[in-house]
Amino acid sequence: MYDMKPMLDKIESVIEKGPFSATWESLSKFRAPAWFSDAKFGIFIHWGLYSVAASCNEWYSRNMYRKGDPAYEHHLKTYGSQKDFGYKDFIPKFTAEAFDPDAWMELFREAGARYVFPVAEHHDGFQMYRSEISHFNAYEMEPKRDILGELKKSAEDHNIIFCTSSHRAEHWWFMGCGKDFDSDIKEPLRRGDFYWPAMPEPEMHDMQSKPYPTEEYLQDWLVRTAEIVDRYEPSILYFDWWIIHEAFKPYLQKLLAYYYNRALEWGKEVAVCYKHDALSFGTGIVEVERGGFADAKPYPWQTDTAVARNSWCYTDSLQYKSSREIIDTLVDVVAKNGNLLLNIGPKGDGSIPEGDKKILQDLGRWLLVNGEAIYESKPWRVCKEGPTEDVEGQFQDGAEKEYTSEDIRFTAGNGAIYAILMRYPKDGKVCIKSLRTGGDANKPDYYGLIQKVSILGFEEEIRYERNEQGLCFQTRSVASEMPVVVKIETN
Repeated sequence: MYDMKPMLDKIESVIEKGPFSATWESLSKFRAPAWFSDAKFGIFIHWGLYSVAASCNEWYSRNMYRKGDPAYEHHLKTYGSQKDFGYKDFIPKFTAEAFDPDAWMELFREAGARYVFPVAEHHDGFQMYRSEISHFNAYEMEPKRDILGELKKSAEDHNIIFCTSSHRAEHWWFMGCGKDFDSDIKEPLRRGDFYWPAMPEPEMHDMQSKPYPTEEYLQDWLVRTAEIVDRYEPSILYFDWWIIHEAFKPYLQKLLAYYYNRALEWGKEVAVCYKHDALSFGTGIVEVERGGFADAKPYPWQTDTAVARNSWCYTDSLQYKSSREIIDTLVDVVAKNGNLLLNIGPKGDGSIPEGDKKILQDLGRWLLVNGEAIYESKPWRVCKEGPTEDVEGQFQDGAEKEYTSEDIRFTAGNGAIYAILMRYPKDGKVCIKSLRTGGDANKPDYYGLIQKVSILGFEEEIRYERNEQGLCFQTRSVASEMPVVVKIETN
């Protein structure tokens, strides 16, 4: 069994030397990296044993042990009883014969991504990296490769910033249902075992639910995460939601202090992304899952969403979003001072599904023309106009939003205001109300002088006028199913 004491001692030593200590007051000295606010678009990757099962979603490892769940029934029909073929038996099938990290990174660069977030360990407990803490990792078992290390090297070779995430916190209870019947999840379970500790499920959003994670489990979580920090030096760490549990608070503080201090040693700007107020505000980057904000925020933030509505990993029944919907999301989020982290799910063999690939390629084509309105942009004083309402909060992507030709999102940069029309009008008539002169000549909505108006990707000369309705013009040749960017150069 792995001896945690040397790493725990190292963590305490690094924190003691500072300057960050394990308190929210000290951690509030954190500042979000400048590169993050400029990058705007990153790729999330859910890939693991659940991709081999390729059924239901990335919670297959939990749900295959829950009687009555579709994953449970699928497992019985496909693999037999959970006693004879458990989740661990997917490991030999995870051969990853088509995994080519350079091909992945070339696709991500083509898509216009500036950073990448492979999941280092999901709730299932299988480490996608070389580890001293458990033998159940991709380096010692199938596919016998340091997946995280190979992705880091390739990302850096392709000038993509490497980040990673740990979803280990949820493993406290994730396999617990397997103890409810005769399966391969049996006591005794010890630290380092694949299924350990397999505790009863709590109320998942109860921050004080019992049974509490034990000190042994919390220390294991801390040293596992510190191992990722030391070995892979990610530019951002991401945690899923269950670290909101109050038992994690002192360990989270230690992890942040350790990580932020280590980053100072590396001479690197880093951050932690978190959901549900798991951290004290201002000590990391706010994350909104499958949703966003109604208006621009004065701080950098990120939404994570997926190319499919019904799963984060590859399955045989993905419900893909349209490329237009993904581009809409990018535009809306960036206008509100946020970043888009878009998840894809490689197949179990390591190949990228064609549906994922098409969306990435469509994104790349759009950004190649319109990227100046996105990268390194800043929110303008107005982030949006139009009749379509934004619902604030998480899990708002159940259906594609129906934008109109009056819906516009704004960014600013390069001496210009960018008005991004979410649906370009069929008749070519555009009127941007936020740039109107106003009824009172002494109180226009926009005081600045406009030098030139153009449309990115189109050669047509734009003849415009400003009046009480707005900045108005009509085009003859502009047409697109995707958002269209009007560049308003100011003087």
